Amino acid sequence: MLLKETLYSKQQFEVFSNVLEKKIVDFDKQKFFNAVFDKQWSGRELKQRMRHLTSVLYSVLPSNYFKATDKIIEIVDFIIQKKLMEGSFIPMSFAEYVEIYGLENYQKSIVTFEEITKLISCEFAVRPFILKYEEKMMQQMLKWSQHEHQNVRRLSSEGCRSRLPWSMALPKFKNNPSLIILILENLKNDSSVFVQKSVANNLNDISKDNPKLVIEIAEKWIGKTKNTDWIVKHACRTLLKAGNMQAMQLFGYSSAEMTEITNFEIKNKIIKIGENLEFSFNLFNKSEKQEIIRIEYALYFLRANGSLSKKVFKINEKKHLPQSDILINKKHSFKIRTTRKYYEGKQKISLIINGKEIEKPTEFQLKFNIN
Repeated sequence: MLLKETLYSKQQFEVFSNVLEKKIVDFDKQKFFNAVFDKQWSGRELKQRMRHLTSVLYSVLPSNYFKATDKIIEIVDFIIQKKLMEGSFIPMSFAEYVEIYGLENYQKSIVTFEEITKLISCEFAVRPFILKYEEKMMQQMLKWSQHEHQNVRRLSSEGCRSRLPWSMALPKFKNNPSLIILILENLKNDSSVFVQKSVANNLNDISKDNPKLVIEIAEKWIGKTKNTDWIVKHACRTLLKAGNMQAMQLFGYSSAEMTEITNFEIKNKIIKIGENLEFSFNLFNKSEKQEIIRIEYALYFLRANGSLSKKVFKINEKKHLPQSDILINKKHSFKIRTTRKYYEGKQKISLIINGKEIEKPTEFQLKFNIN
């Protein structure tokens, strides 16, 4: 089943409409269903469905914005208390309602965001407010970073990510993330894994534009607590994939020269879409001591214009005994997926040890059909 069908299922709408019927005077359940599931519904994508639902909600909520947001808070509180709609995307339209209709009513919108995000994240909806009210909005985010509810603390980090996927950019924060860093400092030892992941992802975003800054932060934070160590390691994943030597040294990886790759073999140099590329090699730790070794491979995917696009994939990282020699077998799936479009023709693969490309890129053929 498609994601848009799972997140916007009729069963979830049945639950949602029952809640609205309890909380909104003169609510017409059948009219609501007809408005939501109109002739265009099946053709709408995920975010289009959310926008459509938001406009339908506008028609059933009070016309006055203050009364409407009071009603939204009441509905959200009821859903939380009754533990309804877990995993559903439907309530995200409440956040979008505030984003669309509440930009000129800052204070009321902030109070509403704080309540909605206890049910479902407002990370996308707060971004127009950051752009319009940067100074006081970032002060509010800083305040939220010390909130008792983990979802509100997470919003303080997730909402101001400079490169938040599927959302509008915050270009000023790409150049100068200092206001974001203040928030992350408050969250660097948060007990919630939900919050920790957001902090790490935020720092990882920052590393793409300000790598030196993130290295400095990592050096300052590492070794303080278990939670912070996890955040730092996850935050540096792009730097590690890029082979940043400062990041490599920070986490104790040995020099790539201390290893040797032998017997690299691609087992099927012609593969068909839907099959696995299979390869193997031996890794020898030449050192006289135990070494931490990070093993990755790079795939050079063929693009529509005939060029190759490199993407790095991790195999593992662990401690290797001195003078140890291990055999590694690996498969990479070429199943069709929405996140990548494949093109028939010559592709390449190489091996990466502790950030350094060791094995020269080797060709293999990807075909749509093999006769």
